[in-house]
Formats: sequence, structure tokens, C-alpha cells
Amino acid sequence: MNELQLQLDNYLSFCRFQRRLDNKTLKAYRIDLTQFSQNISATYVSDVNVPMLEQYIAFLHQQYKPKTVKRKIASIKAFFHYLEYKDIIGITPFNKLQTRFREPVILPKIIPLGSIEALLCTIYAQEQVVNTPLQKRFLYRDEAIIELLFATGIRISELCSLKPQDINLTDCVVLIFGKGAKERRIQLGNEAVISALEKYYSAFSIEIQSSEYFFINKLGSRLSEQSVRRMINKYVSLAGINQHITPHMFRHSFATYLLEADVDIRYIQELLGHSSINITEIYTHVATAKQKNILTTKHPRKDLNV
Repeated sequence: MNELQLQLDNYLSFCRFQRRLDNKTLKAYRIDLTQFSQNISATYVSDVNVPMLEQYIAFLHQQYKPKTVKRKIASIKAFFHYLEYKDIIGITPFNKLQTRFREPVILPKIIPLGSIEALLCTIYAQEQVVNTPLQKRFLYRDEAIIELLFATGIRISELCSLKPQDINLTDCVVLIFGKGAKERRIQLGNEAVISALEKYYSAFSIEIQSSEYFFINKLGSRLSEQSVRRMINKYVSLAGINQHITPHMFRHSFATYLLEADVDIRYIQELLGHSSINITEIYTHVATAKQKNILTTKHPRKDLNV
């Protein structure tokens, strides 16, 4: 193991035990930094210079989309800031490097309200179709998941990590632990959503308490993100919806429709658990239906006698 690799391992341990980063972030850092160490000629951190970094960044731009390049550069930059902080190097070479570049705005895809309605109607209609009590129990779980995704804008990883104590069905509050261990509380305001969660919990209360996770699979273990994706695909197909729908699109739809309903963007930021308002502002580009309505009904041109 060369000195650069040793420092990378030390940094990842620092991120895990001192910065307390979550496993997903640690995995991304490890992938990015391993790729970096394998594609530059330096074996000592002190040998890494600006030309090497420029060459590597050019390589990244040839291989990946701008958003991915931006993340990979951020991982390497954080590593060199750590080396500077620990006095392993005198000054980070990133201080002499321009890494800012224009990233194209990719608008989030949302689910039309008609499709969400069709999806929910299809799921609830299955209560009259399923043949066994076991099938009905898992149907209750699927109903609760779809309702919660749209009602709260929760990320799929957050949903699958929910513990029984995180959902208070008495006060109708969901406690969500997001990125960076930040927590947020979301009040459930719709009776159908609350009812779906109550039906599911009533059917699986013993298994839920045993597994320590709120949403469980057929083995009584934590429900996986992939299982949720497969479940959504199943009902999308049954509903005859042509659009490919992912769990994250419920989050985009949640934010967009609240924005179109004139909810203040800072409330939406809080509900989504975004650390910066800049992240939430992407939804202002999506709310075109509301924009058209405003310009049609409020713009003074409609009152001009021409």
C-alpha cells in the first residue's frame, strides 16, 4: 500500500468515526477516492500537483455527466482539505485550481395528478381482488407506502429506514432522519393517509416490533428500496400508466404541487429536509401550470381595450 492509499484510508476512517457520515456518503467517497488514486501517477500525497488534478478532471468530464463530475471533484477536494487540516500537506493544490463550471439544469420529473389518482384507485381496488388474508395484509403495506411517499415527500431511503417509534399514529406525526443525520417532523393531515398507516400497523404490529423497522418484507426484515421500486412498477402496470414512475418522483411531485398551491418555498424546503434554499428552488422551474394561470388571470394585458 502506497502512502496516498494509506492517507485515503485514514481519511475515510476520519469521515466515519469523527464526522459520523452515513454509509451511503462513505460508499460514494470510497468509490470516488479509489478511482482518483488509481488514475493518477502519484504515490505520495505531496506529489499531487495542479497539472495532475487538471488532467484528472479533464478525464472525468470525458467519462461522466457534469453532476457526477461535480460530486467526484467535491470528494477529492474534501480529502485534500483534510490533509491540510492535519498538517500532512502545507497547502491544498485546489487553492490554485479553478473547478467551477456551469452545470445544466435538469428539471425534476413529476407525476401528473391524474396518474397519482389512478395509481391509488388501482391499489385500493385490489382489496376486492386479492384471494388470501396474507395478500391483503401486504396490500395494506403497499397502500401505506404509496400514500406516505406522496403525503410527505420522503426519500425512499428514509422511508425504508423508518422505525416503529418514528411514526406516531396518535398525534399523526412522522419523524424522518435525513441526510447528515438531520431530523424533521412532518404532520400527517389527510385522513386517508392516516387510515392506510393504521390498517397496515394493525395487520403487522407484532412483526414490526420484532423487526425494529416500520415497513417490513415477507421475511419480517427491513423492506429494501428495490422492493419498493418493484412494487410501484407492479401497480403502475396494473393501472395502465405509460409513464415510468420512481419513488423519487413522488418527492418531486409533492414539492411541485405544494409550490403550485402557493405554499411558501421555505416551508417546502423544511418539509423536504433541504439544507439550502437553492436546492428547493429547482421546483420553481417546474411549476409551469401555476405560472400560466397567474399570467392568464393576473396580467394587466387582459384588461386592455385594443
